[in-house]
Amino acid sequence: MSRTASYDRADALQAAMELFWAKGYHDTSMKDLERALSLRPGSIYAAFQSKEALFREALERYSAQMEANLLALVNDSPSPLIALRMHLISLSDLRPADRPSSACMLVKSLLEVPGDGKLRDLILGHLDQIEGVISKVLQKAQLARELPVDADLDRLAIRIQTYIFGLKIQAQRQIDPQKMRLLCLDLAEELHALSPDCAAITPLRTGETPVSAGKMVVTER
Repeated sequence: MSRTASYDRADALQAAMELFWAKGYHDTSMKDLERALSLRPGSIYAAFQSKEALFREALERYSAQMEANLLALVNDSPSPLIALRMHLISLSDLRPADRPSSACMLVKSLLEVPGDGKLRDLILGHLDQIEGVISKVLQKAQLARELPVDADLDRLAIRIQTYIFGLKIQAQRQIDPQKMRLLCLDLAEELHALSPDCAAITPLRTGETPVSAGKMVVTER
């Protein structure tokens, strides 16, 4: 496939992802896809085979972007634990204008598809992947002595994943940005308290820049 065709396909897939994210799998019609992708039905089927196949690719794209964003934050931070805390805090800035929905596409899709369907298994697989990414970040934090050596990382990864998805759901209903920010800060500070040397990493207070060992390390969004 030529570079132009590949780029066009990527654009079409991004548009499909945003449409499915906003409307859901079942409420998205082929007419909706035709308009969003600027493609005729024959071209959509030629490129993606079926609506379900397109939805699967859209889920894969969403999951990959979510993982990449988290890993980029970790790579840009001197501390894995601070990176996770900053990710939680960043969720206070979710706005409908920034994305098709503040809720997680995977969670929305999981609630929509049949309980015994193959799509459900696919979505659960993506959720497991994201949990695995969080677990790896926690392993780095443990190696860096930011977490106790006896910390249950699997249990903690599930807890953090629950915080992330829960905050995205809360963003759907919370109209007071300050309350949302304080909630995100509260959950972020729970991670701070887990560190055996938490005094070396100052709490993240509203409007402040977190510091470690006397120097600035991360700036809040």
